[in-house]
Amino acid sequence: MSRVSVDIALRWADMDAYGHVNNVNQVRLMEEARVAAFGVPGGTGEPVGRPGKVDLFENVGEHILILVVDHSISYVAQLPYRDVPVRIEVWIDQVKGASFRVNYEFFDGHTGELTTRATTTLALFDDETQRLVRLPAEHRAAFKAYADDAQVSA
Repeated sequence: MSRVSVDIALRWADMDAYGHVNNVNQVRLMEEARVAAFGVPGGTGEPVGRPGKVDLFENVGEHILILVVDHSISYVAQLPYRDVPVRIEVWIDQVKGASFRVNYEFFDGHTGELTTRATTTLALFDDETQRLVRLPAEHRAAFKAYADDAQVSA
């Protein structure tokens, strides 16, 4: 398994009345970590090439969207607001016909303590036909570099 480690800055507005990062904002951090790790989804934004960048999501095909199917989050410890970035490790598993799962582990930027484990299931969707699309072979092969091979199905 190969993880991508990204540092995501916390915003003052991420903090709730208890002084920790609010659960809703942790979902936003998942999204930011996913894009930072694997690229801007095709057809959105303006991708910029940079050294060391992984571009798994930018070239999935014309009219193909990468849609969120499911999120799951387990809070292991509070993630307090800090003026240092949270480190988030990101990796892929459960690569299936038209979907795959992105995994996240959040680590407090000051103490290094594991605070959150989470997953997002994503699927490829053709916005013209309004149907799910099977992952092309080249994408499946690329995902393997960031996946637990025991869970990649044919």
